[in-house]
Amino acid sequence: MIALACALPLLTGVVLLGGGRQMPTRTAAAGTGIGASLVTLVLVAVAWTTDAVVDIAWLPALGLRLHLGLDGISAPLAVLAALVTAAACVTTLAERPRSGSASTFVGCIMLTLAGAVATFAAKDALLFVVAFEFVLVPVWVLITRFGDERDPQARREAGARFVLYTGTGSTLMLLGVLLLVARAGTADLAALGAARGDGLDAGPQLVIAVLLTLGLAVKIPVWPLHSWLPLAHTTAPTAGSMLLAAVLLKMGTYGLVRLPLATVPDGFARIAPVLAVCGVIGIVWGGLVCLVERELKRLIAWSSIAHMGFVALALATGTATGVTAALYGNLAHGLISALLFLVVGGLKHRWGGDDLRIPRPALREHAPRTGLLLLTGLAAGLGLPGLAGFWGEYPAIIAAMNPGAGRSTALFAACAAVAAVGAVLAAAYALRVARLVWLGEGYPEAPTGPETDAGPATRSDVESGGPARTRALPVAESDIAGAGQHGELSRAESVPGAVLALAVLVLGIAPVLVLVVTEPALAAVVTR
Repeated sequence: MIALACALPLLTGVVLLGGGRQMPTRTAAAGTGIGASLVTLVLVAVAWTTDAVVDIAWLPALGLRLHLGLDGISAPLAVLAALVTAAACVTTLAERPRSGSASTFVGCIMLTLAGAVATFAAKDALLFVVAFEFVLVPVWVLITRFGDERDPQARREAGARFVLYTGTGSTLMLLGVLLLVARAGTADLAALGAARGDGLDAGPQLVIAVLLTLGLAVKIPVWPLHSWLPLAHTTAPTAGSMLLAAVLLKMGTYGLVRLPLATVPDGFARIAPVLAVCGVIGIVWGGLVCLVERELKRLIAWSSIAHMGFVALALATGTATGVTAALYGNLAHGLISALLFLVVGGLKHRWGGDDLRIPRPALREHAPRTGLLLLTGLAAGLGLPGLAGFWGEYPAIIAAMNPGAGRSTALFAACAAVAAVGAVLAAAYALRVARLVWLGEGYPEAPTGPETDAGPATRSDVESGGPARTRALPVAESDIAGAGQHGELSRAESVPGAVLALAVLVLGIAPVLVLVVTEPALAAVVTR
């Protein structure tokens, strides 16, 4: 079952890419992807519950084995990847790929799923690296070929940054894995985790931890290695943004748990304060940017950087509470970000842009179902109790108040206080988006000039910022951009959006559904 879970999306992707324009319709390509994703989800669940394992020699001369299996840490993330992939394939029915064939588009989505499942299931360190790097290729194609056609230069720049940053991170991660395997004499992740660095001196442990953490921090991403993500999200199509946030970023965090935290815990403990500080800077940095960001999709991308800062802080504590919060936050953010990018991508497509300076029709009046999905994602993102985001962020702050051995209590307490400020910023920018988009209280802005009451704003004033206006002014509905395109999201967008919103609600009300399966597996990671 675990072999089929990896092979099915891989074969589906290859067939779709090979079929090219011979695939009869866009609906057929999307339907193939949806069906393969849902079957993969079932295969993952069956493989997980039956403890299915594949362990065969791949490259005996290098000691590389095809060793696959799922546990309580990796299985929920594999389920998340399959669920979000199915939702991404559904969105292709509503948003036609603007460049190239639909079969190529869906084929890249399926190859991403295949690599993600293999990454989460890999029990060999070198196989983990190979599967991880495999995912980067189809994601790059989604960004550079199927990204926003209105700005080809931005699309090329986004692809170049993606390759530069993730390629550098991959090189560092590979060096760390090779050094770890050479020193430990095995690539088996279970054996490496059981040894927990025994037999490795402090110096090699530190070097390995630095290489692995730096390489994976690029892919999460952690401040200051984050600058590739906002541009990639802004340029990528809706399905691409969903996969970036809910699949690729989760692979990076999962790698931190499996590699430096589990295999060289003493070396990781020495650099954990740096990771914690970078995490909380990212929380505040991302929150402040979101308070002034003018493009809605880019704002959601920056919010992802802030949320992943909580995950980095929780992992840096090295405690059972912290790692549990990090894994739960990882899963919750995948659902929340996929939901938000789905809704925001649909709105951007209908509006012809996502500039928050341009007044829009109030979603609560013109598209209440779409507005409800947006509010659900925003409320979960700010950590509202009863939604999934709460169980990732606030336990991370609690864990930072009592870090693991070898970590400065005072430093982590300060990081917890800063992270709490970041949670307030999250509420502020979420409410800002709700005011502008859900309530429809758009406003014309001007960068300079005294405040005036020079009559109602015209459409040209709204788009240019207006002649020296700095506060909200009345705007006629006929002057509102997109006033004639304020319909609900299509069924191809609202149905997967509703499924994601339901998952966010269920995991917020009943977190034990995830905790009961992750805690036994975590015991082997955070304790000897």
